[in-house]
Amino acid sequence: MDEAWGRLLDVGIIELVASVAMLAIFVAVAIFSIKNIRSETVQQEPKASKLLSKFREQHTKGELSEEEFRGIKTTLAVQLKEELKDNGETG
Repeated sequence: MDEAWGRLLDVGIIELVASVAMLAIFVAVAIFSIKNIRSETVQQEPKASKLLSKFREQHTKGELSEEEFRGIKTTLAVQLKEELKDNGETG
């Protein structure tokens, strides 16, 4: 009888260890996937300088009024300063 319980405990411990290992692998894969998705999202965002160039072009073509363009420049100013700081330039 003691031998049977010993076998059950051995099998139970092995299953427990296997389950914990599988859970750890699942969590690691999930974290890796989330990091990749987040980094791709950040990389896909257009830089403020590119956006400003596009809006300037629209303004030149008459597609944006002076007020709209001024509002856009004001909105992008903070992001432009951050980009310049990140690039090591002073602004």
